[in-house]
Amino acid sequence: MVDFKLRSVITMRKSSMKWLVSVVQISALLAAGASYAAAEKVYVADEEGNTVSVIDATSFKRIGSIPVGQGPHNVQVAPDGRQVWVTNNGQPAKAVHNMPKSEHGAMAGSGEIWAIDTTTDAVAAKVPVGMHPAHVVVTPDGRFAYVANGGENTVSVVDISAKRVVDTIPVGASPHGMRISSDGKQAWVANLKGGTISVIDTAVRKETLQIAVGRGPAQVGFTPDGRLGFVSLSGENRVAVIDPVSRKVISRKAVDTVPIQLYATPDSQLLLVANQGTRQNPGSTVSIIDLRSFKVVSTIKAGKGAHGVAIDRKGLHAFVTNLYEDTVSVIDILQRKVIATIPVGRLPNGVSVTP
Repeated sequence: MVDFKLRSVITMRKSSMKWLVSVVQISALLAAGASYAAAEKVYVADEEGNTVSVIDATSFKRIGSIPVGQGPHNVQVAPDGRQVWVTNNGQPAKAVHNMPKSEHGAMAGSGEIWAIDTTTDAVAAKVPVGMHPAHVVVTPDGRFAYVANGGENTVSVVDISAKRVVDTIPVGASPHGMRISSDGKQAWVANLKGGTISVIDTAVRKETLQIAVGRGPAQVGFTPDGRLGFVSLSGENRVAVIDPVSRKVISRKAVDTVPIQLYATPDSQLLLVANQGTRQNPGSTVSIIDLRSFKVVSTIKAGKGAHGVAIDRKGLHAFVTNLYEDTVSVIDILQRKVIATIPVGRLPNGVSVTP
């Protein structure tokens, strides 16, 4: 009888210890997750600074600058927030006596994408891709990165785990901005000099269609609910709205001069469009389009050369890179006004926010 009671007590104590360990482990995981999620950051490609600026998305202050390759053009945070990928033209080549800078740069070879660890903000990987990579995007499952190679009219598909190119897809002329649909089934690529969007089937990794859209398509996008697609038409100061199912243009909206990047809010209700203008006549506005009425409902003044735009996960703030001021404007989307201006590196271009 005594042995039975003793065994019962021991069993109860073991169960209690297991329960306690489980609680501690779960609490630690939750705390780690909360800590990671709380550290929301904004990453900016400083194209002429050869750096990536890091901004604290809460205090709106620049908290770091990461040296990267030559001419970083665009950045993209992976869906899990653990890495941010940046396109560049590789390490600066060694100087060659009496060779013009433009010719020297052309000898640098293929471009690269670099991965930055968002916990340490240190470069964690470098992957060679095609010539003059413009934009990089990551599939929703985090397995592959797609890279638009503007210098050779292709898209590189990079296996993120293996850190190597596993496919090269021919597309239209001067592929530039690109995005992947929320279901991960298709990637759209804006062919800047081709007047088209290349539609890539991500299951077979092939271009299945080119959609004629207009002059100077610079960047594409989707609403998170998958209902609509878009493309900025930098050559005609308009945004084309596209049905992702029929793949037909269903509306065109006039905005300010030379629209470049665009981004839909998490609730799929609004589209923000950065209007860059030119170096001689810089644009400085962000157009807000209501996606129910397809009307421009607000125009917000940002900085000179408003170019890149990204929105935080709550849909509260938009971050806009200003090429010709070396700053980032923070827009309060509800109040529809700029609430902060952050100095960054030279010629800030692409921008991305941790999820």
